[in-house]
Parts: sequence; structure tokens; C-alpha cells
Amino acid sequence: MTADQTPAAPAGGSRAELIADTALALLAERGMRGLTHRAVDEAAGLPQGSTSNHARTRAALLAAAVRRLAEREARVLAPDEMPHPGGDPLGTADGQGGDALDSVADALALALHRTLTGQRELLIARYELALEATRRPELREFYDTAGRGFREPLEALLTDLGSAEPRRHAQSLAAWCEGLMFLCAAGADHAAVPGRAALRKGFVELLRGMRLGSGRSNSELRSLM
Repeated sequence: MTADQTPAAPAGGSRAELIADTALALLAERGMRGLTHRAVDEAAGLPQGSTSNHARTRAALLAAAVRRLAEREARVLAPDEMPHPGGDPLGTADGQGGDALDSVADALALALHRTLTGQRELLIARYELALEATRRPELREFYDTAGRGFREPLEALLTDLGSAEPRRHAQSLAAWCEGLMFLCAAGADHAAVPGRAALRKGFVELLRGMRLGSGRSNSELRSLM
């Protein structure tokens, strides 16, 4: 696996994962109207009625898609894959991996670049689900819960970088990332995805603008990664 490739999923996925993955693919390809139980059966090569047995209602199928989306997005970085500018894992044995803020910026840039270059289908499916969640309160609950699974660790990381307002700073970072993801997946910049170096520079500028990274070493942040 090269540095810019998303870590592979474990082999031998379950039928539930196949159904949810197929639902996400259909959302990206055909939109919300193209997602039906029968369409999932056909696209996944499953006997008719298989998707209905797993998710009886449309709401249940959408909830399964949201959960699977969160699982797949969370795999964009391997657990030990938090590089510093030199390219080695964050928090090496001697703790001399460079400035912690730069290490975090490098890791965030890697994750975002992988998302922009290798997960366009997931991004489009996410936008379909986000819009549907505005009309379905029961889906809104699942969608918001999945979102907290990403936001809360980011807030904790920013706290340890020295943020006095980690929630606001996390929101600012998320807004910048969301804007780039939309531009590159569905907007005017779909043919001009920024390189990893450009993304890293953007993260460094944002983090330093928040007056973070005041002297913490990689060894101090190693446990958070």
C-alpha cells in the first residue's frame, strides 16, 4: 500500500456489509430515488428479498447505509498511521518526531487527500444521506451520532494541542474540510483535487492561526493517535 492509499478493509465481509456497501454505491450512482430494496438485491447479486430480510423498511436501509458510511470513512487512516513531516509514525521511540502541530497537520492532510482521491463515491453518498436526514428525523439521529464519532476525537486532539476553544476550532477545521470535499466531489473543482502538500500547508495555516502547538512534543500526543 502506498502512502496515499486508504488501508484495505478486512477480507470476508458479511452479507450485512455487502447490502450496506451496495446501498452506498447506488446512492452515489442513482441518487436517493434509485435506492430500493430490489435495486440493492439486483446490484449485489443477492436473491430477491435478501435486503428486505436484513432491513425491513426504507428507514432501516438508510440507517444501515449511514452506519456503514461511518465505518468506511473511519478507516481512512490506519490506527498507527500518524506521520510527521519526515514520514515516520508520530511518536517514535525517542519522541523526536518533530513539532506536534506539524505532525497532526501531516496526518490530517493524508486523511483528507485519501478521501478526495479515493472516496468520491462515498462523499456523494454522504451528501445524499445528509440531505435526506433533513427530511427524516429518525435518520437525523443516526447521522448526527455518526458525526459525533469524528468530531469528539478531533476536539480532544485540539485540546491537547493547546486549544482554549476546541469545539469552535474543531468546527472551523471541519468546515474547511467539508468545503474542499464538496468542491472536489461535486463542485467546480472536481477536476482539480489539491495535492497532499497543498492540503498540509492549509492545515498548518489553520492550526497556527488558532495559536496551537505551543511546544508539545510527539511523545506527549502519541497516546491520542
